[in-house]
Amino acid sequence: MKVLGIGNAIVDVICKVDENFLIKNHLTKSTMKLIDEDEFKKLVANLKIEKTIAGGSVANSIVGLAQLKNDVSFIGKINDDKFGLSYEKSLISENVKYFYDKKKENISTGTCLILITPDSERTMCTFLGVSGKITPKDLKDDEIKKSEIVLLEGYLWDEGKPKDTFNKALTLSNTSAMTLSDKFCVDRHKESFLNLVKNDLDITFANEQEILSLIDGRSFEDAINFAKEQKKLIVITRSDKGSVAINEAEVFECNSKKNLKIVDLTGAGDLFAAGFLHGFINKKSIQESLEKGTEMASKVIQIIGARLN
Repeated sequence: MKVLGIGNAIVDVICKVDENFLIKNHLTKSTMKLIDEDEFKKLVANLKIEKTIAGGSVANSIVGLAQLKNDVSFIGKINDDKFGLSYEKSLISENVKYFYDKKKENISTGTCLILITPDSERTMCTFLGVSGKITPKDLKDDEIKKSEIVLLEGYLWDEGKPKDTFNKALTLSNTSAMTLSDKFCVDRHKESFLNLVKNDLDITFANEQEILSLIDGRSFEDAINFAKEQKKLIVITRSDKGSVAINEAEVFECNSKKNLKIVDLTGAGDLFAAGFLHGFINKKSIQESLEKGTEMASKVIQIIGARLN
């Protein structure tokens, strides 16, 4: 197995809204807010659903890798319900090996309401459901040990038990990678994430906002200096400013693609990670890996949702 992802198994429910909808519902644009099932139902009640598809940050990256013909798998907790069955089917149809034994649970499969404003920014309201209850027993230890890279997401730290799951996966992995997920997620778990980046992870994915929050940095130069000190691989996306990878003390840069018709930024970071890891596991250079990540991210922001087909 090339890459095994472990993350929140979330069904994405995508809707278009105006700015007033966010203001009226006290939502901060471009962030992720955790909500309960009742709040999810209340928010979606009067909205037109554009698309419903299996999602979750790491799952999106794993599907992207599968679409690039890599041997990949995913572990994420679902319920044996309508959304759960749909989720499992969606991953399998994309040639992702899904390593989770679903069963009847008291909590529903997780869902994420993705609200797209006219400027193409997305604001997420996530009901973690049973996905946020993943435990060490849900892991497939042998599959983790056989995988070249284990990809994790920062969102797993938003519940108690998943932290134990996260740490067990780190212990079993050959090479570990993690996405910092979201600035608010970083803010909630800054000390833990900083420790992970410094001491446990081999590869870290972040956007500029997330990495600066993590280190309390004032400029991007602070982020570069921090990354050089770690002597690991840290990959940072900068929106229209392109992307940067710091490997040991060496810095690689890639420009963003221009003149794109941006429709929805959902999944941009996830597909960037997929493209970069595709290059990395296929022995491409860091520069080539950055370029593949940029290509994948550029494609996904020109469609609705986080899947390229």
